[in-house]
Amino acid sequence: MNQLPLFIPIVFVFSIGLAMFIFFKALGRFSRFFYILTGWLLIQGILGLSGFYQAHGGSMPRFLLLILLPLIFIGFVNTTSGGRNLAGQPDLKWLTLLHTLRVPVEGVLFWLFIHQAVPQIMTFEGRNPDILAGLSAPFIYYFGFIKNRLSLSIILAWNLISLGLLLNIVLIAVLSMPFSIQQFGFGQPDIALFYFPFIWLPGCLVPLVLFAHLYSIRQLLTRRIMDVKNQIL
Repeated sequence: MNQLPLFIPIVFVFSIGLAMFIFFKALGRFSRFFYILTGWLLIQGILGLSGFYQAHGGSMPRFLLLILLPLIFIGFVNTTSGGRNLAGQPDLKWLTLLHTLRVPVEGVLFWLFIHQAVPQIMTFEGRNPDILAGLSAPFIYYFGFIKNRLSLSIILAWNLISLGLLLNIVLIAVLSMPFSIQQFGFGQPDIALFYFPFIWLPGCLVPLVLFAHLYSIRQLLTRRIMDVKNQIL
């Protein structure tokens, strides 16, 4: 990967740090969940610095290890009683505020495109409108949880749409990598995510955002069902 201006990794690392802070505020305590996440972040940082994911031009099995383990853990947390006890009851308003970090991350992706480290299709100039979720998150946070002027249905719909935007860019990013399944970015493949600190995007930030959406959707659906039952009764 070409030498990048220092401000690009600085902005990205700052975004990761802020995401961790907001997630801690959502948890409200130093839980085992937070320790596990911090340990995972450090391990992936070490592997990224060692060139583990760059070996042999980027190995698909190695990269799958990076993204599949967080997915399995998120599934465990959201679908089992032990996982739910581990996560506790994160604050939905802080989980919503977490999505504002998608704005600087989209800026980083654009800068990486300028410096030929990701294809244009992964930016807001291409097929990635994920920045809209980040820009709208403060409004959902303020009017939905501070002022209580948004219905549960609106907040739920926002989470579902924003989840779709996240899954869209994840799919594009994977299909833009120089693997056998590559479909996009043949002139400039997605190589930045093999390097430190950008390895933390698929290894930490995307799982955090995914967890925030899935947990929020489950909680909002539960509240919505309870409201309907109360109206019937």
